[in-house]
Amino acid sequence: MARTIRVSTRNATFQQWHALLTNRTKRQRAGEFVVQGVRPITLAVEHGWQVRALLYPAGQSLSRWSRDLLDRISGASPVAVSPELLGELGGKDEEPPELLAVVGLPEDRLQRIPHSANMLVMAFDRPTTPGNIGSLIRSADAFGAAGVVITGHAADPYDPKSVRATTGSLFTVPVVRVPSHRAVLDWADSLRATRIPIEIVGTDEHGEVEITAHDLTGPTIIVVGNETRGLSTAWRQSCDRTVRIPITGAASSLNAAAAATVVLYEAARQRTASTPQPAPPTTPAEVAPRTDTARTPMP
Repeated sequence: MARTIRVSTRNATFQQWHALLTNRTKRQRAGEFVVQGVRPITLAVEHGWQVRALLYPAGQSLSRWSRDLLDRISGASPVAVSPELLGELGGKDEEPPELLAVVGLPEDRLQRIPHSANMLVMAFDRPTTPGNIGSLIRSADAFGAAGVVITGHAADPYDPKSVRATTGSLFTVPVVRVPSHRAVLDWADSLRATRIPIEIVGTDEHGEVEITAHDLTGPTIIVVGNETRGLSTAWRQSCDRTVRIPITGAASSLNAAAAATVVLYEAARQRTASTPQPAPPTTPAEVAPRTDTARTPMP
């Protein structure tokens, strides 16, 4: 294990970590963000993310999980932080977190998203709420999406609220930020050039067809619009088809992350239904009784 660093005052190092929680620009300049929670940290390690530092409460006994991570992540600096200061970084008043990780930001390259003949990708157009981004990423993971793209001027998927809302799925599904829809369209064209006929499907309350009537089993990019304004004009003009979710009751629309979850579920349902299922094994009870007893020939 590397030499332990000790932080007991609000020095420059502590202030830098604190800024990672509150300042998007400083996260981007430093190329790192803070991860809280056992499951998210565990998944970050398991999926090969660069852990730069592990912060733990000084003078307190550590769990086996914490000790194991401190021992086996050779590239991470162990940092003993006074419990009071660690509590500030963890956002909990009652007690300091068991462990915090400072993790490197990945590159924003669409090529990080694996492509295949039936790839499913979610694009979120100019989301304003970190929690919605986190919820969408979690749903994308749950229903088998290959990746999530955040387009335009948007909230940050590496904001602590977003990271917490993903419950660790941020580390299992590639998330890529791009400046506009144009980058996604160019990427889609490059996929088509490799004979992946990817379709771009927008979601809108006035969509052309209901979601269940559109085939989502092929390679698809599903686009969800901004929480307030929906899809931008540029995205509407770029989609091959727009679909709508049938809604009853007094609600006029769904939350953006909720709408994305419905569409992802429908895509997963269609894909499961279109996949041939293996025949169930034959059980002894289903086997017809044998009738091979000898018979006396008729005279």
